[in-house]
Amino acid sequence: MTDSSPGAQQGTPRKAAVAAWIGSALEYYDFFIYGSAAALIFSKVFFDDSDPATATLQSLASFGVAYAARPVGAFFLGHVGDRFGRKKIMVFTLVLMGVSTFLIGCLPTRDQIGGLAPVLLVLLRVLQGLSAAGEQASANSMTLEHAPADRRGYFTSFTLNGTQFGQILATFVFIPVAALPEEQLLSWGWRVPFWLSVAVAVAGWIIRRKLEETPAFEQEVAKGTVPKMPLAVLFRDHWSSVLRVVGAALIATVSTIFTVWALNYATSDAIGLDRATMLWVGVAANAVALVAIPLWARLSDRIGRRPVFLVGAVGSPIMIFAYLAAINSKNYPLIFLVGILTLGVVYSASNGIWPSLYGEMFSTRVRLSGMAIGTQIGFAIAGFAVASAAGIVSPEGWLGLQGWTGVGVFTAILCAISVIAVATARETYRVPTEELGLAGGSAAPSPSR
Repeated sequence: MTDSSPGAQQGTPRKAAVAAWIGSALEYYDFFIYGSAAALIFSKVFFDDSDPATATLQSLASFGVAYAARPVGAFFLGHVGDRFGRKKIMVFTLVLMGVSTFLIGCLPTRDQIGGLAPVLLVLLRVLQGLSAAGEQASANSMTLEHAPADRRGYFTSFTLNGTQFGQILATFVFIPVAALPEEQLLSWGWRVPFWLSVAVAVAGWIIRRKLEETPAFEQEVAKGTVPKMPLAVLFRDHWSSVLRVVGAALIATVSTIFTVWALNYATSDAIGLDRATMLWVGVAANAVALVAIPLWARLSDRIGRRPVFLVGAVGSPIMIFAYLAAINSKNYPLIFLVGILTLGVVYSASNGIWPSLYGEMFSTRVRLSGMAIGTQIGFAIAGFAVASAAGIVSPEGWLGLQGWTGVGVFTAILCAISVIAVATARETYRVPTEELGLAGGSAAPSPSR
């Protein structure tokens, strides 16, 4: 069978995938340096240090604020992306992220201007969240609609591969910063990674402004079928898919717990592990993920999205228990081994597959808004899971849970919702691109390779 998808005939899938990879890497460098700073720095420079536990909780909650803003941004950016095109959103989100991140690095501290400092920090974090709301959905839509039908999983995985590289880059930048003497770290050292976002914004703008719009979207424009109100069409015809994506996206809790909460917990006075070493755990795990993500994605092009995603969704909460236990053992080799297996291998099965899995649930007319709204609501819950985890380990506990085992149970509960959402979803890896999201879409024979 010859692939007749618009992307295969007219598109440039490799160019779209590279643009998605580079843009996502640059954008999520910005997004993730905030997570490292929230875990290691901000409780001391922006929040009340008279009560370290409260300051830590406030700092981690500020990390989650961006996730609260993301659903709001998803509604607006999703509408614009499905109404006027994917490219406009990809350029806009990158510039907004670069500017807001640079300004965070310029903020005066609480000691300098008092309570206004954390307010300004949170406002800029909100802008980061608004930017991230449209980034992955637009990049995923771009790559999926350019890709050959039998390789959609592989090409869309480049977006998440770029996200992982952005996290590696952010951590690499923070390792020498975290090693600075305390006085230099808290005065100017933490600002350097944020200032580098100027280069991020410029590079991203140059790369993405040259990218072609997707053939699938241009075909909708030519036929005059682009909806004037994409959100109305989305919630009329695809509301069940939006809810399914929300539930599936809760798997992101694994990433936020591993990347932010576990880092804070491991370097706290209670555990006392070395900051730089724990940052290297994240680097190693994400480096392995760079290889694992496209391999899992290629496998999904052969056996389906659901089985591969479920490997990660079922295995990740089990591995989180093992990782937190390793942290409590204070055995660095064990921490590295389990950390790499958790985030680098097992979680990558779900993380590399969701761009194609979620995108294939929607038609071209509402794909960007459907993915943006569904994922960002789920990611918002995952983002605030960090603050919830901090509450669980507090002396009072949370909902009857307490300590690091409580955090593991909490993560497993959210992952169980993700498992149910995907296990009951339709398999779409063999549905032709032009039939995705349509009630009559039928699985076609596997295209020849």
